[in-house]
Amino acid sequence: MRHKLALIGFCTVGQGFAEILVQQSEALGNQYGIDFVVVAIADAVKGSLADPEGLNLSLALESVQVKGTLAEYPDTPGLVRGWDSFQTIRQSGADTVIEATFTNIADGQPGLDHCRAALEAGKNVVTSNKGPVALGLADLRELAQDHGTRILYEGSVMSGTPVLRLAAASLAGDEIEMVRGILNGTSNYILTRMEEGLGFEDALSEAQKFGYAEADPTNDIDGYDAQFKLLILAQALFGVELKKKDVFTLGIRHIGADDIARARRDNRRYKLIASLEKTSSGIVARVAPEIIPLTDPLTGVSGAVNALTYRCRLAGDITIVGPGAGRTETGYALLVDCINLCRGQI
Repeated sequence: MRHKLALIGFCTVGQGFAEILVQQSEALGNQYGIDFVVVAIADAVKGSLADPEGLNLSLALESVQVKGTLAEYPDTPGLVRGWDSFQTIRQSGADTVIEATFTNIADGQPGLDHCRAALEAGKNVVTSNKGPVALGLADLRELAQDHGTRILYEGSVMSGTPVLRLAAASLAGDEIEMVRGILNGTSNYILTRMEEGLGFEDALSEAQKFGYAEADPTNDIDGYDAQFKLLILAQALFGVELKKKDVFTLGIRHIGADDIARARRDNRRYKLIASLEKTSSGIVARVAPEIIPLTDPLTGVSGAVNALTYRCRLAGDITIVGPGAGRTETGYALLVDCINLCRGQI
């Protein structure tokens, strides 16, 4: 099966996905009978390429990694340069659009309009972008249904760690009563290092040095990244469309060395916990630091690692732990969604 892809966004995640396709193409063909062909790439900074016969991903990666743009990609018969993202979505002939642009927590743009344009054009969407999913999933699902397409978004919550597929497939027939977990690796890294003796500012600087935190770490340390992920989980797990204002959100800026030491003396540990709980009055959503006992499985999750515990009526508590970010990990999440699209699975 030949399945054509258009890649919108060619920075860390987009390149990670392309690298996986280069490495795994033969295995994917042998194991699943799928030949993924990238027929277009569009990036607002690096430029765009389209070729109905398929692009050479190795050459595209070499061009951006050496020169920073796609300008060095060699001219070939049928190659088109210069399309913007919307031309690429509508005119490339792709079966599925991979939306891998940056996350905008204010209004979800331009990713939200990219997803809308793709679905309206009769194309599937696979995305790791939290913005469109958190702010527009209900509308995007309706568009997909109207146009006979699908939108998959596993990578938008915990990167390559399959928290959404676990719930949809492995917990089928059960009732999820609550989810709670560590959904931001930066804040977890900072709290881990503070427990090891660093002050907040030093731990934050270290997280920035290692690439866990942005130059402006507001979304991570003030809880907004975890808040966005709760909006996605609320829709995916409970079918409830929450707004940002519906999620009580408190970050970790106020936690000091004395707080960490006091928790340790009590055999407890600070974690930034994001939770959704079913109650008689609806879903209660919360992001806030909690002091949790060492018997809680989330206390053992250290560094820039994420975890999510499902409280299920039949299966009990199930905790999944894994990376919540990363070039290869998020690229892998995109790949799995593409495979499942082709196989007609979740």
